Amino acid sequence: MNENLQKVGDGTRVLNFLVDGFLVFLLAMGGFQFWKFYVINWHFKPINFWWFFAGAMFIYYFLFELIFYKTPGKYLTVSKVVDLKGAKPSFGAILIRSLSRLVIVDFLFNAFLGVPLHDYLSGTRVVES
Repeated sequence: MNENLQKVGDGTRVLNFLVDGFLVFLLAMGGFQFWKFYVINWHFKPINFWWFFAGAMFIYYFLFELIFYKTPGKYLTVSKVVDLKGAKPSFGAILIRSLSRLVIVDFLFNAFLGVPLHDYLSGTRVVES
């Protein structure tokens, strides 16, 4: 990785996770309540909340990181996503990064790989802006 870029610390990553997790939860809850209206009034098939959460999480991270290379949590902590050379990540890297976040134990890989699974598989890192 480019030596001029400073990787963010664990505290920054936790703050990113808390801010973004809260926003994803709000989006998922909004979608779930919208669907629940149709379940009650139009007898649509009920769907478990966690499907809404997984969908909201994928869409949230994919769109923000594809368009801005950062999420609202990363804006708050002045950090961004880059590839291993310090450049903007490719479409494929962002897609892999967003899909691999859906693995529930993603953060546990930090102890074994030194980075979360979504960073390892996508060849990306979170650095200070």
